[in-house]
Amino acid sequence: MDRYLGKYSAFLYAALRLVAGLLFACHGTQKLFGVLGAQPELSDPEGVTAGIIEFVGGSMIALGLASSYAAFVASGEMAVAYFKAHATRGLWPILNRGELAAVYSFLFLYIASRGSGSFSVDTVIAKRRTRPVHVG
Repeated sequence: MDRYLGKYSAFLYAALRLVAGLLFACHGTQKLFGVLGAQPELSDPEGVTAGIIEFVGGSMIALGLASSYAAFVASGEMAVAYFKAHATRGLWPILNRGELAAVYSFLFLYIASRGSGSFSVDTVIAKRRTRPVHVG
């Protein structure tokens, strides 16, 4: 399969980062703004904190802006969410309905280890910094 899809790996990674980040940001908009079928959680400090991490972190991951840092924080938040909200109902994610939190946690840990990638705001910024200055 590497022979067929390997040449698209940078693009596919960017698509993965974009989709995961946008979907994660949607969870934050639910908590912060009460949209997409949810009520805002502004009276709950944990809900507000989670909403900020999800909205801001998800947006940063999607854009490829300091993705390693944002994804690391998001991974930790999802690990905490799993153990606080799901693991108390049983060990197995498929039984305690914690699959999404577990998958997000490991997906974001992978993104944290890999960074923003080729198609990202970080790459655009890096190229601008290394571009020679033309005087005259």
